[in-house]
Amino acid sequence: MANLAVSSTPAISANYRTGLAFMISATIAWSTAGLFTRIIPLDSWTMLVWRGLWGALALCAVMVLLGGFSSLHNFARLGWPGLLYSLVGVAAMLCYITSFRYTTVAHVAIIYATVPFVAGGLAWFILKEKPSVSAVVSSIIALAGAIGMVGLGGDGGVLGDLLAFGMTLLMAVIIVIARHYKGIPTMASAALTAFVSAIVALPFARTGQLSFSEISTLAAFGIVNSALGLTLFTLGSRLLPPIETALIGALDAPLAPVWVWLFFAETPTKATLVGGAVVFAAVLSHVALEARRNQVTAAQ
Repeated sequence: MANLAVSSTPAISANYRTGLAFMISATIAWSTAGLFTRIIPLDSWTMLVWRGLWGALALCAVMVLLGGFSSLHNFARLGWPGLLYSLVGVAAMLCYITSFRYTTVAHVAIIYATVPFVAGGLAWFILKEKPSVSAVVSSIIALAGAIGMVGLGGDGGVLGDLLAFGMTLLMAVIIVIARHYKGIPTMASAALTAFVSAIVALPFARTGQLSFSEISTLAAFGIVNSALGLTLFTLGSRLLPPIETALIGALDAPLAPVWVWLFFAETPTKATLVGGAVVFAAVLSHVALEARRNQVTAAQ
């Protein structure tokens, strides 16, 4: 019995490392959103339409390349968990976009920084997965770093703050669904999320002609930020505890200014640098502690 316990530990450790790699990659892909919105001179709804359409097309193309046209049958295999995952994702996007109309960017960022606590609480209540002390402490530190980055200034509206919290709650629900229902066809679910998001945003989008440059940039936005980000997130969130999935997602905040700095030479403020460093330190410290814990468990 002891031998069986020891032999199963490396598999768990390998799953953790794989999930970690997927989630970090997803966060890097998602952190490009600010860069693309700066490059593309269009309104948010028009960008969401094209981002969603290009993302859905890219995901379907990858499905066909990897598994042939028969892989498109995965849309019929989504079942209610896959459909729920996609619909919750669309609702989260709508709350996110609408929240900016009624509150400040700072308020949205700070409220979203609470997602590790919301995801951890839901996972504890629904999946009976108790978050580790390290994850909770790191989440608190990351939240403090996010607050330091954006500050507490600005008067936010109650409706906007509620929408931002709704988005945060829905993202936590998505994380728990992906963790519990690991058999959801990943790419089909992500493609459906991207496509439905585009359809929902279509009535509010600009329908005029776009230049070739705009179409090309929108295609890159959809492929990198939507298709790649959604797929890697769905894969990674299956393999990590929900609070850790959300915690690693907090790296989006300090990574986003890096892209703007690289492409537009905009030097981040001191508050952004210090707050971002705190977020990075919190996440990396937790990852290091988890790796150490796995090594100790494997040695026993």
